[in-house]
Amino acid sequence: MGSKIVVVPMGDSDIKISTDMAPAGYDVVIARPNSAEFRAAMPDMKYLIGLGDPSMDDAFYRSAPKLKLVQLLSAGYDRCDIEAARRAGVPIANNGGANAVAVAEHALLLMLAVARRLTWQHDNVAAGRWRGNDWQDKHLYELQGKTLGIIGLGTIGKKVARLGRAFGMNVIYYDIARLNEDAEDAIGARFRLMDEVLRESDVVSLHVPLLPATRHMISTAQLQTMKPTAILINTCRGPVVDEVALHAALSDGTIFAAGLDVFEQEPPQPDNALFSLDNVILTAHLAGPTWENRFKRFRNAFDNVQRVERGNAPYWVIPELR
Repeated sequence: MGSKIVVVPMGDSDIKISTDMAPAGYDVVIARPNSAEFRAAMPDMKYLIGLGDPSMDDAFYRSAPKLKLVQLLSAGYDRCDIEAARRAGVPIANNGGANAVAVAEHALLLMLAVARRLTWQHDNVAAGRWRGNDWQDKHLYELQGKTLGIIGLGTIGKKVARLGRAFGMNVIYYDIARLNEDAEDAIGARFRLMDEVLRESDVVSLHVPLLPATRHMISTAQLQTMKPTAILINTCRGPVVDEVALHAALSDGTIFAAGLDVFEQEPPQPDNALFSLDNVILTAHLAGPTWENRFKRFRNAFDNVQRVERGNAPYWVIPELR
């Protein structure tokens, strides 16, 4: 029997995809976390493919002494106990940008939907109001010629930059890992300091991981730095934005509108104050999942497993464990 890979599926479709794509010569076990099958596989598990889980603590790693790689199906890794993995000497790798196209497209979707008040237009037509009677007062905006500010220029941020350029936007960015000038030329973006991005941008799109340094990185002071006509887009992680401060900024006109795919608490409470506003468009943390990238993420996962099995270093190890 070959090296053991444990796959934690998110749904029934993952079971079929992972079974069909699993490389030959491996012992593949598909099991839910904390199930009897999962626990039975742990002593011989060499590779774990899934989303990561807070239960993967020191005791977890002690129970899986042969583990060589935690391979995530997601780009985010905030559910992982990074220090426990470090103490165990086990690398954690994310999905290698498998969902980057989907998230980038979703960010543009939210920009367009907010700028053109898509849900307001839909509701008017569905209610029999052909133009809603007051469309000239709604300030419907075009993206062309506007400044797109990207905070976090990783794999997803770079794709958002290219899409923004395709729409005729001027693209600026802030990232702690600044690109050289040739790399900036390649995607048509220019570095600015964080406050400059907030101050100059018509649309601010967030693409950072959730870390202690990024929690509530957008709060009252940052929102007050933005233009009153600005749009905030968040498709990364909910706690990056202070929702109380955002609600206040959207309510009093500090900024124009927002498009959010993520929330501080997921699922959000039914009485979430953002639900009552007409200048925010919300989606249910669905920027990433598409039909296409369900295959991409397993392809990347199994490829990385085989790299490690051959004795090579894994791709896409999270920055904290490189």
